[in-house]
Amino acid sequence: MNSTFADPTVVPDDDELWRQIKRTVNGKPVGPEQIRLIVDAIVDGLDLAPSDTVLDIACGNGALTRHLVDRVSSVHGSDISRALIDVASTHFTRPGRCSFEVADAASSVRTIERPERFTKVLCYGSFSYFSPQDAAIVLKGLHDRFMRVDRVFVGNLPDRDLAGRFYRAGIDPAPLLDDAASAIGQWRTAAQFDALARASGWSCQIRRMPASFYAAHYRYDAVLERTT
Repeated sequence: MNSTFADPTVVPDDDELWRQIKRTVNGKPVGPEQIRLIVDAIVDGLDLAPSDTVLDIACGNGALTRHLVDRVSSVHGSDISRALIDVASTHFTRPGRCSFEVADAASSVRTIERPERFTKVLCYGSFSYFSPQDAAIVLKGLHDRFMRVDRVFVGNLPDRDLAGRFYRAGIDPAPLLDDAASAIGQWRTAAQFDALARASGWSCQIRRMPASFYAAHYRYDAVLERTT
């Protein structure tokens, strides 16, 4: 086990934080300019305001969550991994401003207390790993229980139409595209994700990152807005 996970009290550097949640290219953590692009996309997509209370679903070790805390009223992160939440809780908890809990995405959406306190929701880089059943539960649950949430940002989704840009020549990606347990998770076309969102009551705007973003050639973001 990685030493940082074995002892979450050891302060990890930024490279280790991004490595833990696989925000990497060829095994190397992405640089700060890439993280700025991600944060800027989230802030713009969610139209964040100082009064917002954000739920960060599948937040990992809080490496991204921490960049939102000073922009909003408060942030609450949840993740299925106790090891990652231990890192997040140890290093990024701020009483009254930033908190974390261990919970899988579907359970968090169904059972979290006082869902009415949240106004925005983030799920970055994790949605493709949800089973088809959990993906539907998360989007429908956010729509039906989190009545004050008017925007959801689902980021870094792998685009099925662009899978050929990711896999090396000679590799047939077909067996992997529908496997949520694979290294990339389930690939969906923008149209497929749009249909999934609309079936849960959301409108959906597909967004593309600038060409300078490390994954722009095969990923997209989705901004969901409440219609009912």
